[in-house]
Formats: sequence, C-alpha cells, structure tokens
Amino acid sequence: MTRSVMCRKFKEELPGLERPPYPGAKGEDIFNNVSKKAWDEWQAHQTMLINERRLNMMNAEDRKFLQAEMDKFLSGEDYAQAEGYVPPSA
Repeated sequence: MTRSVMCRKFKEELPGLERPPYPGAKGEDIFNNVSKKAWDEWQAHQTMLINERRLNMMNAEDRKFLQAEMDKFLSGEDYAQAEGYVPPSA
C-alpha cells in the first residue's frame, strides 16, 4: 500500500516516497513532508540546473547552492531557473 503525505510543495495529500532520500533529519523531513511527485520534479530540475549552470558536485559552493535551491523548490518558494530555459507548453 502506498503511503500518503501532505505535500509541502503542492499543499495536498499525495503519494509519498518509499524511503528517505537523504540520511538524517533532512531526509526524514523530506520523507514525511514531500510527495513523490514533488521529489521527481525536483530531480528533473536539479539535473537541468547542474547541466545549464555547469555546477561541479565536487565543489562545496555548488553543492551548497543546489541544497538551498532544493529547499526553496520543495517549499514552493521562488527558486533558480536555468538561464534561457522556456518550459514546454502543456
């Protein structure tokens, strides 16, 4: 049976993740308050940010930037976009 969570990003009850995506308190917070849909969208956006902004995951500042953007994205706040990116029409 799929577990549901009250998603912080979408403000509705949605299917949750199967397990915490990070160790520790941060992972537990995401596991308990972020839906699978929001997490999947973040994963796609994260990949775009890494590629378009040429982030280096070996660089502590780039990792810190990505972590801050993840927090904003999952909380429904304004977050960084890839420069020049135009989302496809629905």
